[in-house]
Amino acid sequence: MAIEGPIRVGKSTLARILADRLHGRLLADRTDNPHLGDFYAEKPGGSFRAQLCFLLARYRQLHDLALEHDPRPLICDYLFEKDRIFAALNLADAELKIYEQYYELFRPQLRTPDLVIYLQATPAVLRQRLRKGPAAAMERDISDAYLKAVVDAYEHFFFRYSASDLLVINTTEIDFVERHQDLRELLRRLSEPVKGTQYFLPLGPA
Repeated sequence: MAIEGPIRVGKSTLARILADRLHGRLLADRTDNPHLGDFYAEKPGGSFRAQLCFLLARYRQLHDLALEHDPRPLICDYLFEKDRIFAALNLADAELKIYEQYYELFRPQLRTPDLVIYLQATPAVLRQRLRKGPAAAMERDISDAYLKAVVDAYEHFFFRYSASDLLVINTTEIDFVERHQDLRELLRRLSEPVKGTQYFLPLGPA
């Protein structure tokens, strides 16, 4: 199972909760990228170095799973395709052509999840969560334009996604991190089967 969505939508939190509830293994995205500072500072080549570092780290992490023989459910707080979404946003055309050669080499070697959970939220809600959450200073400095571009890129990607069963959950009106009732409603829906692409639009508190 993989959980995806834009920054501060709750991917890592939900992955930890599900891993605990399902007695499964948690695979968390790598955050120790030494080139992120150059990326946020918009230094020449910073985006390319950061993106390739993420690509290699995520590939190694997911590829190593093929060597394991652990029957427990695996919950991952990212989808490998996430890397390509951000590469398209962050890289110049010449850089993207080089990146794509590596991506096309790596992707066929990795398993596709049985289920993907796509968490949605509006840019305005994500901005609020960035302000009040434990976000790094670099993340709080993300521009509104870039945040909207990320949300739009995810929407575009998942509109056409068909590689596995997909549950789309709009979290704009709920906060399953802060409100236990919202978490219960979300877990109730996740206990039901998902076939094809299905949508869940919780209304939040009255």
